[in-house]
Amino acid sequence: MGLGSFDFPRILNPWEETMPNAAEIAIREVMDIRQAAGYLGISSDTLYRYASEGFVPAFKLGNRWRFKKTLLDTWMDHQSGAAMPAIVVAKPESKKPARSAK
Repeated sequence: MGLGSFDFPRILNPWEETMPNAAEIAIREVMDIRQAAGYLGISSDTLYRYASEGFVPAFKLGNRWRFKKTLLDTWMDHQSGAAMPAIVVAKPESKKPARSAK
């Protein structure tokens, strides 16, 4: 008894590498030199030089440079002189009184 033209469903392999979609690429925390250069709007060669000189926050994983998005964002804020948002702590006397329950 043959199987004929029966199509078996494709079983997904969880270890099979899949292409990330645009949202996954946009929010990737650790970037390679090409991704980080695109994020910063500079060439890969310039970013490689900056990383080698310690000008940008980077680390090596094996022999390849890696960049954390949050560290690059903080570095850019610092480089641009952007003030960090102030944290306002309400003092007890400046809080509104709680509304009484009826």
